[in-house]
Amino acid sequence: MDRQKETALAATPRDAPAVDATAGNWVDTVAPRPARPYLRLARLDRPIGAWLLLWPCFWSVALAAREAPTGWRWAVTGAGANGEGLPDPILLVLFLIGAFAMRAAGCVWNDIIDRDIDAQVARTATRPLASGAVTLRGAATLLFALLLVGLAVLLSFDRFAIGLGFVSMVIVALYPFAKRVTFWPQAVLGLAFSWGALMGWAAFTGEIGWAPLVLYAGCVAWVIGYDTIYALQDVEDDQMLGLKSTALKFGANVKRWLAAFYAFAFVCICLAAWLARVPTLPFAALAIAAGMHLAWQVADLRPNDSADALSKFRSNHTFGILVFAAIVVANMFGGFMMSR
Repeated sequence: MDRQKETALAATPRDAPAVDATAGNWVDTVAPRPARPYLRLARLDRPIGAWLLLWPCFWSVALAAREAPTGWRWAVTGAGANGEGLPDPILLVLFLIGAFAMRAAGCVWNDIIDRDIDAQVARTATRPLASGAVTLRGAATLLFALLLVGLAVLLSFDRFAIGLGFVSMVIVALYPFAKRVTFWPQAVLGLAFSWGALMGWAAFTGEIGWAPLVLYAGCVAWVIGYDTIYALQDVEDDQMLGLKSTALKFGANVKRWLAAFYAFAFVCICLAAWLARVPTLPFAALAIAAGMHLAWQVADLRPNDSADALSKFRSNHTFGILVFAAIVVANMFGGFMMSR
């Protein structure tokens, strides 16, 4: 590490806001000061990751809505069976809670493993464990509490979905080590972050079919794409520390790789919708906007501009909204046509 960067890191206040957090977020402005390091450790000042974890869950629940509910014992009467195809609202709330809790737990686990590395990188040096604002014991206690919340949500599902949820924990546990051994840590993150594509369907139907499997494949590609964009912020530091990423592997060809992964993701999402019997025409009419959004990300991306990379990464929340809206509106349109 050069002397200038080392001096800058040493001068960073222990309770400084994260450099990639949205200015004026509630954690940095209204949360009690003693709680702020723990809230930052859980990334509640940067909820974009929780939303990106949540969208595959919501997509899957929405796709499954046209199936007869069997696995979800509290399913709203008639949802999916009456042709309206509305996603179960209780499931959506449970996945919302679970996604925020488990994303926070994953971040705490990741920071525990990477605390020494984070202290050497300008973007991550202010993280509570790296800066010393939170002790290792405090982080472990927070991790345990968050896992209990996630477990409470998981245990509300049937046995099949519970077992499926536990399998994902193996991938989550391994993820922080991936960047030390492979240029594809984004693929490992994709396997973990896309698990909701399987969970949403399983929680509602009590089984797994082709639609959620295809959706899962598409979500993995989507995660690889947007996390490669995110990793562009750390290319220089990763090279210095000997860490690996797809951003480093793709190099000057990063846009071509992103286009390929995003195209595969979009095709899989559309195919999953077709397999789930989502009305094709209304879905396609709305899904075009989602596809155009991904195309814009690739075309407008400036790989050497960290601020632009962060902005493009965050914009995937918009893609999640567009896909969810396409599925729900198409199913509602189909239900309306069937009732006439």
